[in-house]
Amino acid sequence: MTAHVSSARTERLFEILSRGSSSSCLITDLSDIRWLTGFSGSHAWLVIHTNKLFLITDGRYTEQARAEIDAQQADVDVIECRTKAAMIATTKSLTVGASVVQFQDSHISHQLFCLLQNELTASLMPLDASSKFLRRFKDEAEIEIIESACRIADQALAHCHGLLSQGLSESEVRDELENAMRKFGADGPSYDTIVASGPINASRPHHQPTRTKIEDGHTVIIDVGALVSGYHSDMTRSFVVGPMSAEQSDWYAAVRASQQAGVAACRPGVQASEVDAACRKVLIEAGLEQYFTHGTGHGVGLLIHEEPFINSSATAILQAGDVVTVEPGLYRGGFGGFRVEDLVVITEHGCRILNSSPKDPTCPPSQPMT
Repeated sequence: MTAHVSSARTERLFEILSRGSSSSCLITDLSDIRWLTGFSGSHAWLVIHTNKLFLITDGRYTEQARAEIDAQQADVDVIECRTKAAMIATTKSLTVGASVVQFQDSHISHQLFCLLQNELTASLMPLDASSKFLRRFKDEAEIEIIESACRIADQALAHCHGLLSQGLSESEVRDELENAMRKFGADGPSYDTIVASGPINASRPHHQPTRTKIEDGHTVIIDVGALVSGYHSDMTRSFVVGPMSAEQSDWYAAVRASQQAGVAACRPGVQASEVDAACRKVLIEAGLEQYFTHGTGHGVGLLIHEEPFINSSATAILQAGDVVTVEPGLYRGGFGGFRVEDLVVITEHGCRILNSSPKDPTCPPSQPMT
């Protein structure tokens, strides 16, 4: 399954270039290069000059690049360069006649900037700020792939849910989840899978799984996503092994209500900070907002964290085609924590949740494997 490169993508780039002082541009962000050409390798530059695209890469990737570009029916010339000096010289020759070459200032080192500035006859100018939103709005093909990645993560979690009450460690459950995702068709995990249990580990939002055994009474946070054809999914579910205490029940109910409020706020024309505020309002009313220690969400696509970001200072306006997470959580050392996260796509009139795993936090009491 692949997201076919369409002429609409290059037209979006040309529109951004037209706002600057030149139609010549150097793209060094590999995710942008993949989105524009289909090339998935780890080393390339994309040069744009007079609405023509040239992919520069080395001998490890030239055949792969031509094959991937042909598969996408993209109009891109592939040029092999074995050294950085050769890449710079080729960029210089391809942009002859340009007085200015726009570049991605957030994806280039100062050292490379100086080399380019010394060698190119054209002046260098940062791309229009909107270039960082180049991939933000997902087309139907991209959404289809992301949704398939969500289904795989759903399947893997359903497959592994019963393991939480079998006395396994966090890392053992993590391994089973990642193996299951590959079995169900993923290229791999979308990120380092989180399995965080107990009064200490579950209080750390980005805990890395350890050999800590999952025991009765533990809160357990599982943050899992699948990678499919370069696109990511992202989902979190939280559980309690055995009977829930009154405090655990209250905290989970607050997180669940907060997450529902955030999803309900996701629609076109809404400022991203308003989604964050909707989640926090519920937690403020429950007297728990101090334990919500991170932003509410972020965009997901060829990167697991990309525009638009959803937090209290976010100014982005949600639009149809945005794919974002809504993931409020509560964490307290000595207690543990809960997080509930869905991946949603913004539609013309609201949003649609892309994953379908149940949000029931209960697990049977521990029954260690023999």
